[in-house]
Amino acid sequence: MAYTINQTDGTVVATITDGTINNSTSLTLFGKSYSGFGEALNENLVKLLEHSSSTAAPTAPLKGEIWFDANTNQIKVYDGTSFKPTGGAKSQATAPTSASAGDLWVDSDDDQLYLYTGSAWLLTGPVFSSGQTLSGWKVETLASAGGNKVVSSMYAGNTRVAILSKETFTPSVTQTGFASIKAGITLNSTLGAVFSGTTTSATALDVSGTTNTSGTVIAGGNFLRADAADTTTGALTIDNDTGLIVGDAQELTISVSSNHVTVAQTSQDKNLSFTINDGGVTKTPLAFTGSTGAVAITGDVTITGNLNISGEYNSSVSNVSTYDDAFIKVNTGNAEADAGLIVETGDTDDARLFYDVSENYFAAGQGASYSQVIRLADAVADGNASKEKVLKTSAAGLVTVTNVSLAAVGSITYTDTSNVSVPTIGAVATLSLKWGGSLKTVSTSAPTGGDGSDGDFWFVREA
Repeated sequence: MAYTINQTDGTVVATITDGTINNSTSLTLFGKSYSGFGEALNENLVKLLEHSSSTAAPTAPLKGEIWFDANTNQIKVYDGTSFKPTGGAKSQATAPTSASAGDLWVDSDDDQLYLYTGSAWLLTGPVFSSGQTLSGWKVETLASAGGNKVVSSMYAGNTRVAILSKETFTPSVTQTGFASIKAGITLNSTLGAVFSGTTTSATALDVSGTTNTSGTVIAGGNFLRADAADTTTGALTIDNDTGLIVGDAQELTISVSSNHVTVAQTSQDKNLSFTINDGGVTKTPLAFTGSTGAVAITGDVTITGNLNISGEYNSSVSNVSTYDDAFIKVNTGNAEADAGLIVETGDTDDARLFYDVSENYFAAGQGASYSQVIRLADAVADGNASKEKVLKTSAAGLVTVTNVSLAAVGSITYTDTSNVSVPTIGAVATLSLKWGGSLKTVSTSAPTGGDGSDGDFWFVREA
């Protein structure tokens, strides 16, 4: 009678005729009265004992069948489609082959655990190999006077580089490089560790160093201070027209408008001065007086171009001005205007020596009364030949007058002692003013003994 072999769920595996065997599974199934079944039975037991250990998977496996894969030294179970690892991690130096999703592998060289995703081995931890030593983040608990604090420490090559904390505290147990831990990230002080890269803001800048890391990474000490006096070895450029502003009240400004530069003292009635160090003595060669707008220049001034003055020239320091040029030229560009020298006097028009353009001669005078200045060329030696001209002497000192017209005439009395008037024709003049103390005139009588003194003259007009 044939045997019907069923699986646990009732599925028929095979029907075996008496005296025959069946190899439709991994085991040898034999029928009733099969001769030599003892060997086949024992082999089946051995296979079960070793879980069909082989480099090749069992043929015709049944779902749930266990196989020891001699290639990977793993226990695998058949899921109805393929053999899958039963669990546990494979520990070896190289990644296992023929892995299935979910398999674990311990890298025995680096002491790291990997998970097979179905397509590749994924490192699950630790992130560092045994040769790299502790590197990366590690959650730790540090004691402090305020209680235990949970922090995350960043290690590199088994050295703690930084500590991440949510609060500021001081560890009660010495932590090398971390005397105090701040809220945020605190770097190991013994390493000289710094943040390198790009940041959008910072609460402070370390200015202790001046050595630049590169042309684009500048040391804090090379930045100009806004809260203290500082020095720059490079040029300072202000790339806007507002320019430079100096003073606690912004008194001095240097600005630009339409490429025109303005240096301004903005405080009302305050001065603007330029000083120099002359042999250790501070001097002010140029000063602008804010209350009057006056400009003071102290020291010699050299002008290589033209000097144009539209106002008045006043000298309050020196009474003499010296010029090396042979001539001083005025009225350049305005030759039709009178020009000359004005000397201040007590009247309103002062005293003037100037060239009268309308008359074409020099004139002089004061109080708005001016006369021609006579040149030597205007004088003549012969007044008759050149009338209305000024006379001059000859080489011998003589004045030649052909005709004289006396206009200043008058009488001269005996009392005159300084009269220089020219007497008219027929005028009477006394030769002697006094005679014996009495005034005398021409008389028809002779003098008596009491008249006159020795040496006196007496004129007698005969009847």
